[in-house]
Amino acid sequence: MSSSQRAVNPRPFPLRLVRLAGVTLPIAALLAACGAKDAAPGAGGGGAPAGPPPATVGVVTVANEAVALQTELPGRVSAVRVAQVRARVNGVVLQRLFREGSEVKAGQLLYQIDPAPYRAAFDSAQASLAKVQANLAQATAQVERYKPLVEANAISKQEFTTLVTAEKQAQADVATAKAAVQTAQINLDYAAVTAPISGRIGQALVTEGALVSAAEATQLAVVQQTGTVYVNFTQSSTDVLRLRKAIAAKQLRSAGDGSLAVRVVLEDGSELPRPGKLLFTDLTVDATSGQITLRAEVPNLDGLLLPGQFVRVRLSQAELPSGMLLPQQAVTRTNQGDTVLVVGADGKPGPRSVKVGSAQGNQWVVLDGLKPGEQVIVDGFQKMMVPGAPVKAVPWKTGASAAAPASAAASK
Repeated sequence: MSSSQRAVNPRPFPLRLVRLAGVTLPIAALLAACGAKDAAPGAGGGGAPAGPPPATVGVVTVANEAVALQTELPGRVSAVRVAQVRARVNGVVLQRLFREGSEVKAGQLLYQIDPAPYRAAFDSAQASLAKVQANLAQATAQVERYKPLVEANAISKQEFTTLVTAEKQAQADVATAKAAVQTAQINLDYAAVTAPISGRIGQALVTEGALVSAAEATQLAVVQQTGTVYVNFTQSSTDVLRLRKAIAAKQLRSAGDGSLAVRVVLEDGSELPRPGKLLFTDLTVDATSGQITLRAEVPNLDGLLLPGQFVRVRLSQAELPSGMLLPQQAVTRTNQGDTVLVVGADGKPGPRSVKVGSAQGNQWVVLDGLKPGEQVIVDGFQKMMVPGAPVKAVPWKTGASAAAPASAAASK
């Protein structure tokens, strides 16, 4: 190797190192940048992931209000007036002249019993009346003709007395015949069976061709007035006494006529729109049970209440001037007591023991444990996965869940 070659050969080696150094520098810079990106989210640079957003829950803000403490009692519906339509004469039913379940008026013809025998008896009674009236006219004429003769001593007084007696007997026969005509007329009228009262008539209990009897008082139908009905229920004498004292002390709001309003709840849980009024007439304590039967008069224009139906009566027993109401789903009831979840100032929910009174519709009356302005969770319990974690409180609406406000907020 010549000296010129040795002078050139040493240069490529440093260039190769420089090239390798040029390659390693960007790789180190890239690794440093990745490390800085991973360490950014964590506070300590450990790379911990971000936490989930707070759960959205529906809350109600409690406030003091006048609350009527209600008692719910079982009751039975009865019609205001009930009339049993029965046969008052014997005979065969020729026609039924009403539609079952319809409204009938007092005096409306319902059944027609064969009137032929009663019309014949009426005609016979009228003929007998005419006969005795003719006898009376003859007896009266004889008395008038013989009166001057007895005054002139032309006939004996005994004979005249006999004529007067015959006239009085004829007058009695006429009165008897008139009564017989009236009886025959009544029986003839009874063959046409009419409604004794206005109301709703039930099913027909006999059909055309049936033989009915006055002696057995065959029942033909039942008419009931249900435009207004009675609801009968029982309560202890102690509670009734307390109720009457509360009314006397004007602790309960009453209607304009002084009566106490009651609410009727149907079997499906719905409440009648029109309230009834409590009647205090004919109060008697049952000696065996100590219960008093109370009666409420309830309007029933739409016909939802039927005689014999079981319902529940909501009756106000007293009134709290400053009570609180909570939806029943917000209260957890256990053997250890009643609790609710209250959202604190820091947004974290915490349990709170409360004292619950009676129910008012689908709400509980809270007697103690809450302060006005506090927010109680009603909906969204299933979203609170971490106990004690902050939540997002939104106003709760009846029939709406907290998911609706959450989805609305997410779409904005």
